[in-house]
Amino acid sequence: QNPDLEAERLMNYEISLLQSFPDARVSMGVNLFYIKGDNMSITIPVEGRPLNINSGELENKGFELTLNYHATEKLRLSANYSLLDMTYKIVGAPEHKFYVSANYTYNKWNFSSGIQYLGGLYKTDTTDTTDTATPLKENVLLLNARINYQALEWMNLFMRGENLLDSSYEVNAGYPMPGITLFGGIGLVF
Repeated sequence: QNPDLEAERLMNYEISLLQSFPDARVSMGVNLFYIKGDNMSITIPVEGRPLNINSGELENKGFELTLNYHATEKLRLSANYSLLDMTYKIVGAPEHKFYVSANYTYNKWNFSSGIQYLGGLYKTDTTDTTDTATPLKENVLLLNARINYQALEWMNLFMRGENLLDSSYEVNAGYPMPGITLFGGIGLVF
């Protein structure tokens, strides 16, 4: 907690163009954006404990591209790329993000997988305690997958794996993100 936190202020301008080509089973889009704000809240470690503070100004601009392809009735492919140009660097934000995924359905089974590249991912440098510390950058490649089985109309069983390449990375220096992570469960629809 921090009683000195001020309210965040943010203005976002965005323009999008989406286009679909039904005969080719393709849809695509482009999105341009500009964001300006101040007093953004971030959490930093102070004496080994997290503290919420205002980070100052925020000014981002960039674009996103998306492409979806319905290859067959059972197979869908998609990809997206985004570029983020940050005047003031933000911890946890990548400059480049590229994601490719595939989704395949067969009877009661659904298989999906995606690979994501985060380029120029900013993280804090806990060795520099000055107010003008420049965040560090790293590149990360992540692979996730999911299997789903529709056992009954109202119940499905699933298994999900995240970071299957066991990429080692940190958003906040000194706090590594999880390695290979596996989940399983039952989903109920009422």
